[in-house]
Amino acid sequence: MVQVHKVGMADLKVAKKPDELMTSGLGSCIGICLYDKVTGVSGLAHIMLPSSKGVKNADNKAKFADTAVDVLISEMVRIGAKSNRLTAKIAGGSQMFSFKGSSDVMKIGLRNAEAAKEAIAKARIPLLAEDCGGNHGRTIVFKTETGELYIRTIKQGEKVI
Repeated sequence: MVQVHKVGMADLKVAKKPDELMTSGLGSCIGICLYDKVTGVSGLAHIMLPSSKGVKNADNKAKFADTAVDVLISEMVRIGAKSNRLTAKIAGGSQMFSFKGSSDVMKIGLRNAEAAKEAIAKARIPLLAEDCGGNHGRTIVFKTETGELYIRTIKQGEKVI
């Protein structure tokens, strides 16, 4: 029987096939999905911010793109994944609110997406697919059995990457 593991904001979880990983409320946040196709071991991090540097309380490693990927890899390896087989998919990074001016500081969704890609590249994990940007929230479900990432959005329906 398939169990759905719900991942909260600034949280991460790992699972083995046939279970699924799910998170909702991805606005400017990013869902980072890692997958070992051979074992079906998968992980999902719901990151809120691009970097833990300069933050007073950076204890929650799942909250930041620059720290969540390493924790996710460690947790996946602990339950049977091989780090050299991992692949990645990401979703989220919307610009949920409009701000005057063009400062990138307020473009947190874009900054989160860039930081997630950098962390994945630093870990030498191929990024197979992404669904980032726009101005809509997302709910995602990662299927450990197939490596498919289901993305639901209001008014735009569902797609699979």
